[in-house]
Amino acid sequence: MGAKKKYKKQLLKSLKNLAFSEHHLLETMTNLMLLKEMKKNNITFEKGDTFSFEDNIFDYSADKNIRKIAALRKKMLKTMNKIVDKNSFKDKQIEFLA
Repeated sequence: MGAKKKYKKQLLKSLKNLAFSEHHLLETMTNLMLLKEMKKNNITFEKGDTFSFEDNIFDYSADKNIRKIAALRKKMLKTMNKIVDKNSFKDKQIEFLA
């Protein structure tokens, strides 16, 4: 395998790891927000209830830790998009980002 193919393969692997980490950060922020702010406001969910929100909800959290994690996640997403934009990936190679 040529150096260029190995490079691209490693870059895709890095993007997959970043995507996994980004998803984990989103779950963490959501859990933190639910645990703290929902408890504080006495909001409860019953089995089968759903919760939807805009992505920027974390930017306005009273919890500075959530805001910091949100900022990190945004930087990660921006970096991932730049990597994708600057390289010639086929749609099939990056469909895990969809």
